[in-house]
Amino acid sequence: MTGSRLTFLLTPLFLALFLGLATPAIAAGKPVTVAVIYGPEKPQAKLWYHFRDLISARMPGAFDFRIVTGGALGGEKETAEGVRLGSINAAESTLANLTTWVPDGAVFDMPFMFRDAGHVDRVMDGPVGDEFRQKYAEQGFVVLGWITYGARNVISREPIRSPADVKGRKMRVLQSALHVELWRSLGANPTAVPITEAYNALETGVVDYMDMTKSGYQALKLYEVVPNFTETSHIWALGAIYVGRDWFNGLTGDEQAAFHEAGRQSAAYFNQLAAAEQDESLKAAIDKGATVIEPDAAAWRAAMAPFWESYAPKVGGLDLVTRIAETK
Repeated sequence: MTGSRLTFLLTPLFLALFLGLATPAIAAGKPVTVAVIYGPEKPQAKLWYHFRDLISARMPGAFDFRIVTGGALGGEKETAEGVRLGSINAAESTLANLTTWVPDGAVFDMPFMFRDAGHVDRVMDGPVGDEFRQKYAEQGFVVLGWITYGARNVISREPIRSPADVKGRKMRVLQSALHVELWRSLGANPTAVPITEAYNALETGVVDYMDMTKSGYQALKLYEVVPNFTETSHIWALGAIYVGRDWFNGLTGDEQAAFHEAGRQSAAYFNQLAAAEQDESLKAAIDKGATVIEPDAAAWRAAMAPFWESYAPKVGGLDLVTRIAETK
């Protein structure tokens, strides 16, 4: 074979190798570890799939979302601590859970303060919501969107129809001082129990009743151990989509803007899913044997009314509570 023939044959080979070596490797996107307590079929997980898709469409390949569902990274409190430490980058949480770091956030759990989901949205999209974004940011949480899980209702082993029926009974409450004091003011014996342990506590009689949204009641199969569902709607369960402040501060300005916009859209998406899920979840629980009790709402309002004045000083004052309640 002549030298010129060899050169002709080798040139494409060397050219291919050269181009292959010269082609830069595709850079991996910035990892984003997201913790979700519920399963992949629930709105809490779907909001993050939606969020991921929005970011991927706007900034292809920029981020690598690792969405871990089923509570594999811990409960709400452990997740929040992980976000503050940086081992987790993003999550959603009830505001009640975040009162460990922002005690004033308990104001959103004041009983009978919100009229409906629309009222919640108007408050959180206004000056009050802006004020609290700053409070959470100071504690290491960047709020990307406010979400609404639904109204809390009383679920019990034995029927509970009126506020008088809770006196002397053992109640599972959120790990929140407000919830403990609210039910103690009605004569109950409240015990803070993590949601991951609620089923067992109810089943074994450690507690007699608790309060929960319709979707949570069905998702956790609590109807199996507390078949009575009293539709009080006494507290609206609010939450936040959030990321760690230090991690977020490491993003570019464009990336931060993309996350804020994706958070806004994903919050609206979640709220639609959660609202649709409430009645469907209660119906499913009824099909499994749950009994719905329609209470005298006025009696529950009257029983909880004194709590406003007694507890308001601990959550920003009665003026703040009234301002929220009177938002049009």
